[in-house]
Amino acid sequence: MFNYYTKFQLFSFFYFALIISLIILYDSLIANISSKSIVFQININSLQPLKPPLANRPLFSTKEETNNEVYLKEEEEDYAHLVPPYNLSQEERISWFKKNLPYFEILKSTNISRKFNGRMNEFFTSHYCSVQFFMTWISPTKSFGKREFFTLESLFKAHPKGCLIILSHTLDSPSGTMIFKPLVELGYRILLVTPDLYFLFENTPSKSWFIDLKNGKKDPGKIPLAQNLSNLIRLAVLYKYGGVYIDTDFIILKDFSRLRNSIGAQSVDRNGNWTRLNNAVLIFDKSHPLVYKFMEEFALSFDGNRWGYNGPYLVSRVVEKVKDYNFSVLPPRAFYPMNWVRIKGFFNAKNDSRWIEAKVLELNEKTYGIHLWNRQSKSMKIEQGSIIDRLISTHCVVCNDI
Repeated sequence: MFNYYTKFQLFSFFYFALIISLIILYDSLIANISSKSIVFQININSLQPLKPPLANRPLFSTKEETNNEVYLKEEEEDYAHLVPPYNLSQEERISWFKKNLPYFEILKSTNISRKFNGRMNEFFTSHYCSVQFFMTWISPTKSFGKREFFTLESLFKAHPKGCLIILSHTLDSPSGTMIFKPLVELGYRILLVTPDLYFLFENTPSKSWFIDLKNGKKDPGKIPLAQNLSNLIRLAVLYKYGGVYIDTDFIILKDFSRLRNSIGAQSVDRNGNWTRLNNAVLIFDKSHPLVYKFMEEFALSFDGNRWGYNGPYLVSRVVEKVKDYNFSVLPPRAFYPMNWVRIKGFFNAKNDSRWIEAKVLELNEKTYGIHLWNRQSKSMKIEQGSIIDRLISTHCVVCNDI
């Protein structure tokens, strides 16, 4: 009786162990299949930059995921300090800026930022670039969303051998690398790099302005300083390296490689003479004297309290004064075929279908890129059949809802 009971116990134990082993093996097989599906989905679904791939893709260990979440939270908290309180006097704003200066990471010289020029030169040496594109991103990592990502897709659709350098101390991070990994895996040339403002502004008129700002001798203004820094950084990087600067709210339609030393008109009068230029797209050779004049004007007339004064209005002021600087002013249809006041019409499918069809054909023929005026359009829904919807389906690498 004792031997029989012992044998029964042993048989039950081994039978139970076998069942557990089969369950574990089954779960392992399912996990492998699922992980392969997720990787395939990421390659196909590259318009989902941060959240869907980040939520499903095991790029980090649990500890790394925790560190990443902490990093994003700290980054967001730091950015809360970058906008001055409303209704401060100039003296109070300067005092506020001095107090919050430690939170302005982009103004600091660090081990990472000091490698900027070396990383840039190594990137250009290692890659053939049909066009050198530059962007700036002085915002938290997680605010780089689907529309910004689509700009990159349309850029590489039109320039498969182009290079894109994004100057950003936030995207130059593990979190930023995850966002762009789908495009890098497709073979596109992208460099996320922390800018060295000391190097960029050295031997330019921007240096004195930057030093005064750091020493608390300049009023940063009530407009977020990041916006005005972007206006200046784009000029400095073009002056030092040459290429194309473009904002992150564009749909790129055509190859830029034949454009040289050009700036786009935002509006013209009845005679076709420009009335306002814009700095959302700038195309200039290295060390171009007009870009130097732009930086000079920035340093001399900086006003952080007036929207656009150090950007679109600045380039308009300078170009209005200069002559014989070897550059072209392109008509609005090149980059600004729809003014920001009327951009909603490009998102709306209720317009006459024949007009939409004719407009899409015209844009594909005559327009290099469409500025989406994200400040006005970011909350607009892209209606199916609208101009933007039609262009997205044609000019994306992997089409998806944005």
